[in-house]
Parts: sequence; structure tokens; C-alpha cells
Amino acid sequence: MALRRWVRGLLLAPLLAAAAACVPQDGAPKATSAAVSPAPAQQATAPAAPPAPAPASAAKITTDLTAPRSAVGMATYRCNGSVISIQNLGTSLRVAGPDGWTEEFAASPANQSSRYQAAATHDAVVIDGREALLMKKGSTPLTCRR
Repeated sequence: MALRRWVRGLLLAPLLAAAAACVPQDGAPKATSAAVSPAPAQQATAPAAPPAPAPASAAKITTDLTAPRSAVGMATYRCNGSVISIQNLGTSLRVAGPDGWTEEFAASPANQSSRYQAAATHDAVVIDGREALLMKKGSTPLTCRR
């Protein structure tokens, strides 16, 4: 039994070490090159060159989907012959309809950026790529496209 555990540990150790090397310890995505080749053997008399610094254009990529969006954007959607405007306010949306109505929708739940609901009227907006589904109480849901 102990031999079986030892063999499993011997087989899994390199796999776990490789997986740990792929995951950055600081939480930032790890940049890799497309082709990786082994380093050529250096002569003992040649001094090793210091590694080249990272280019200034390299930017840290943020992948935290729970962080609110900071940019305020505006988009126009066409819905069955009418037009609505949706303004992204970060954690909420402001929707302006064709009849002059304006309503603000808060993210529901608060940590995402695709489903929004108006607290007072229970109207809702679902954003999915280039489509928006607008659901207003007492009327048929509208599928709108950018």
C-alpha cells in the first residue's frame, strides 16, 4: 500500500510542479511566447548577457469580472421599428425609449454586467453581446440589436 502511494506521488509530482509554474503567484496573467526553444549551451569564458527589459508597451491585463466598469458608454439599439438608447453607468444602465421615457436599471445581482433591473417597476434589461432584451411590465419583451 505504501509503495502504491509512493509511485502515485512520484508520477504526480512533475505534473503538479508544471501546473504551479503556469500559475502566476501575484495573480497577474503570465505572458508567454509562441515558440519556446531550449537555451543554447554557453561557453564558460563568455559572460552571460542580462535579460532584456520588458517593452514599455506591455500592459497589465485585468481579468477581474467583479470590478465595476469605469468607462461610461452609450449604445443605440433598434427594436421592431423603434430605437432605444442605453447608457452604461458602470454598475447601472440608463435606458431612454422612443416615447421619451427614461429609466435607470441597477445591476442584479450587483457583481455582474449583463442583467439589470429597475427596483421600483421590476422592469429588466439583459445585455448579451450585440443584443438587448428589454422587459417592461404589462408589455411584450423587446429584442433589440445594435
